[in-house]
Amino acid sequence: MPLAVAREEPISVEDYLAAERVSEIRHEYVGGVVYAMAGASKDHVQIALNIYSFFRGALRGGPCRAFVTDLKVQLKWKGEDVFYYPDVVIGCDRRDTRPELLTYPKLVVEVLSDSTQRLDRWEKRLAYQGIETLQEYLLVAQDRLEATLFRRANNWDPEVFAQLKQKVPLESLGLKLSLTAIYEGVLA
Repeated sequence: MPLAVAREEPISVEDYLAAERVSEIRHEYVGGVVYAMAGASKDHVQIALNIYSFFRGALRGGPCRAFVTDLKVQLKWKGEDVFYYPDVVIGCDRRDTRPELLTYPKLVVEVLSDSTQRLDRWEKRLAYQGIETLQEYLLVAQDRLEATLFRRANNWDPEVFAQLKQKVPLESLGLKLSLTAIYEGVLA
């Protein structure tokens, strides 16, 4: 049963999750309202896959795992249940036992597009920062060379990286992600 974007009555979490299991379209959920997700551009997908590939290789054999695109993150924001689909998410917490979602991510990455960047920079950033286990939130532009890192240990102040030779220091994982790797096949 596909979910409609506009509904008069809020949909329950249980109904959302049941519908999402059989839906061909992904939907995000915020306080009973569902939002169909738009398709992504080739550059968006390439950047997300580049980042995922870096993490998959770097985290192999350890307690953390990288997931791309189709795994939901569940959280509470302003007292409301929320489910987002980040572009890349890292999970390390043993409490995350459900196969279709993470509740305790360590790092979330969103690739910005014209239609989502306002949501990713403001609403999602604030909502994600409320997750107790989240240590870092990385926003990556797809139309220019720019990655913005928000880190809990730095009071969520943004650090901007905009030179091809720079590396984003992901302290929560002890890794450095180069902009060259992020933009391989896109801008680099």
